[in-house]
Amino acid sequence: MSIIRHARIAVLTTAVLLAAAACGPEPTAVEPVPTLPAQAVSQLASDLRRNDLAGYARHAVPPALHARLETAWSEGRTVWPLTELPLDDRFPGFIAALAEQDAERKLVATYRRQFAGADAELRSAAKTLGLFATQYVRSEPDYSEAERDHHAQLIGVMSDWAQVAPLGDSKRAREAIPQLVSAARATGLAAPDAFAKAGMDRSLRRLGPFVERLKQVLGGYGLNLDAALDGLDASLAEQTGDTARVRIRYELAGAAVDAYVLVERIDDRWYLSDVLRHAQREADAPAKAPSSPAVAERLAAVAKLQGRAPVPAAKPAAPASTAGGANPAGGAGPANPAAPVAPVAPVTPAAPAATDPPAAALKPAPPTSVPAPAAPKPH
Repeated sequence: MSIIRHARIAVLTTAVLLAAAACGPEPTAVEPVPTLPAQAVSQLASDLRRNDLAGYARHAVPPALHARLETAWSEGRTVWPLTELPLDDRFPGFIAALAEQDAERKLVATYRRQFAGADAELRSAAKTLGLFATQYVRSEPDYSEAERDHHAQLIGVMSDWAQVAPLGDSKRAREAIPQLVSAARATGLAAPDAFAKAGMDRSLRRLGPFVERLKQVLGGYGLNLDAALDGLDASLAEQTGDTARVRIRYELAGAAVDAYVLVERIDDRWYLSDVLRHAQREADAPAKAPSSPAVAERLAAVAKLQGRAPVPAAKPAAPASTAGGANPAGGAGPANPAAPVAPVAPVTPAAPAATDPPAAALKPAPPTSVPAPAAPKPH
């Protein structure tokens, strides 16, 4: 597991947290209906604060679209609303890697070998990934202008946080990894087709305790997601008939985020326009082909070419006994393009997805095509 992949898995978690989160309490018989634009935003923030992704899914789209999404999920065509997160296609694999037999021992060993004490390399990776992600968001045509601005701010905050967070602290990692492993196993979603078999609503409910534990782990590294959601302020900026613009302000990791979201009214209820657009696309999505690491490979190659990626300095020819790929100084290992985000050669496919829990909040979703620099997405 390379530092770049580690950092990438990081924003996967964060994006979990700010864009869609997970399951929680049973829905009440009668739920409040947002009759004002700002209320729609506040309701979704409340769902995420309570780790209720199932509730988020119900409130984010009209009933008819929700039913179509449930069907698409059961057919294995989507995992919406997890698609609002970066690396959504790898989320099931992330859970599976954490739930794997003997995962705790393997991940702790990998962390010690690759990341323990590698603070300088992790800071460099955080900065580089932040730059790539911002460039991607600014140029990706699928984003609205409102999304570009919000995502760019969030990426900047996450990058700054990761540059000062104690990601190389072995003691914290030894405490965090077992917690995430236990929470992942408790979901019962580790099997290859578990998400589709469980269905959308039940899968999202099972993920609730996992997200709650993930928030706690990130809190130990100075990233308090619940505080950000609690403090989120939504106010109407402007409204024209059935469309409106809502201003959202909150503080994350000590930094202020001030952005706007677009909302629209359907059948007397308000919804976030960009979330609706993404959900409609997912409901119509064809069966997904196996994911490819091509984008990750290109990102790693660009980082190396620009001399920013934390790659160990070349060493003179070493005897066979040192060819294992581990860094005796505890730094990052060599990049391996075959893994999801430039993992390290000695790491197995399962380990990379969860090697360092806190770093799971560093990287936004990768682009579908990457010219030179590029990278991901929150919500």
